[in-house]
Amino acid sequence: MMPLDRVGRVFFSRRQRRDIERLSRREPGSVGRHATHWSFRSLAEATIEQGYADAIDYTTIREILYAADLRLPRFRFWKTTVWDEEAVARALKILWYYERIESLWQRGEVLLAADEKPNLQVLERVYPKQPMRPGQIERVEFDYHRHGTINLLLGLTLHTGHMYAECLDKNDGEHFRPAIQRFIHPYSWAHRIHLIIDNGSSHTSDETMEFFETRKPRVHVLFTPTNASWLNQAESLLQAFSTRYLIRGAWFSRARMVEHFIASKQEYNQRDAHPFEWQWSWRNFLYWLNNTPGLIRCKT
Repeated sequence: MMPLDRVGRVFFSRRQRRDIERLSRREPGSVGRHATHWSFRSLAEATIEQGYADAIDYTTIREILYAADLRLPRFRFWKTTVWDEEAVARALKILWYYERIESLWQRGEVLLAADEKPNLQVLERVYPKQPMRPGQIERVEFDYHRHGTINLLLGLTLHTGHMYAECLDKNDGEHFRPAIQRFIHPYSWAHRIHLIIDNGSSHTSDETMEFFETRKPRVHVLFTPTNASWLNQAESLLQAFSTRYLIRGAWFSRARMVEHFIASKQEYNQRDAHPFEWQWSWRNFLYWLNNTPGLIRCKT
């Protein structure tokens, strides 16, 4: 007979709980299963098969894992950044500039950032969305008509938080270079322009590098480390703008979506534009780099 706790439930020892926790962190293939991930029910079955318990319900599996702060059904993607000397130096330089946005502005230097969202699909839903009502959330039709794509270039003036935005016909250097020139042109009065961008091919092609070279020293480009574009505040703005103005929209033509994008940019700048409250300093970064297990470090 299985032992019971005070309220009559089956009792599982600390060792059994640890065995279940360890099993949940292994791949199902390690015990002869072909599923790519565990469910509570399959983990309950495997717990019995492995001899960790004579019987156990999937709800008990859930309670044990939740008590250990293990979230079985959840996952997220991530990118690996190799923190070699060059990547660390790039990160520290960008963070140094973030801490001096106001002082740079006061002495006639502007800090800008730019990011792109390529191949954004122009979708028209087959049927109109159904608004929320008591007891039912808003519903959006899954099927759609596709009317091509657009490529968004978004720029951010870090001192004011104002957004520059443009739709490009193609996501390549030939279209990026004149667009970035239009972005920085209003700051021709500045003694120096510091521009933060990632390592996309349109940003690092020979032609684009020559374009930036001819604008030195007034235009100073700061490239984010590879796979660390989260250091670019323009990427954060692009995600927030897409969530608020684009993700649930529907358009019957590419031109209509471009019109919406331009109008939304103006509304954002009038109503919501503000400098980011960026709290990640170079000291925070170095502490994280030196005290976080699992980071890939490489000396060059």
